[in-house]
Amino acid sequence: MKTMNDKLVFLGLLYFVQGIPYGLQSSLLPVYLRGAGHSLTRIGFTKILYFPWVLKVLWAPLVDRLGTKRRWLVGTVSGLALTCLSSAALAPEAHIWGVAGTLLAMNTLASVQDIAVDGAAVGLLKGRGELGLGNTAQVVGYKAGSVFAGGGLLAVIDVAGWGWMFMLLTFVYAGVALFVWGAPVLEDESMRGQQVDGSRRGGQGAEVLRPWKVWRKLLAVPGTPWTILYVLTYKLGKRQALTLTPVFLDLTPSSLSFCDPTLYNNLTSFCTHV
Repeated sequence: MKTMNDKLVFLGLLYFVQGIPYGLQSSLLPVYLRGAGHSLTRIGFTKILYFPWVLKVLWAPLVDRLGTKRRWLVGTVSGLALTCLSSAALAPEAHIWGVAGTLLAMNTLASVQDIAVDGAAVGLLKGRGELGLGNTAQVVGYKAGSVFAGGGLLAVIDVAGWGWMFMLLTFVYAGVALFVWGAPVLEDESMRGQQVDGSRRGGQGAEVLRPWKVWRKLLAVPGTPWTILYVLTYKLGKRQALTLTPVFLDLTPSSLSFCDPTLYNNLTSFCTHV
């Protein structure tokens, strides 16, 4: 018997580990690279590592229609554990491109996990009441993961070091992968069957396999292109202010962990939904 608490713990934990890569790249990585002597130009180019999130629309139909949610979630979270293990063996001072490769892999795996956990949430949550609580678990879990990686780990990285920090993350992801593998709350086959049957009704299966048609319909709505331009412009300025401010401050990483604007931005969202 699946209780609401079981569902919220399951979803909150998955969204927590999903927020870790964002916290690493938005808060910890720029400060650490700046302290290691890397230029602002090179630090700015690390934002390219977010690109898998833009492309996830291409593989979202495959995640929804192939395999089970349990397999996708265990596979992606286990992959995140392996990428953290690889990062633990690399030093950004000497292996910047190797670190960039592992972080790109983390973003790719996290974007696939996002599709799978959202699909699992759709199958698990019933009614408006559960959907509202599920949305809270999503935002709070993701923001908590971002704060943990971008604030908590940044505060101790001077003491623990890069390698030990990623070893800790390796154990976190491995533990979550084992939890998902044995979680009774996830009924893979029934959830998958409901989603496939639902997508086939009314010819929707073709749209699932051709996401560009959905985008074409969306862009045909009056005002949509201008809205997209506005959101992109707003997010560009917001991300620039949040990310670049810490690298210009002459403070230690542990000190910056308490005055990082990204940290307070995430804390604000966290407290709003608690």
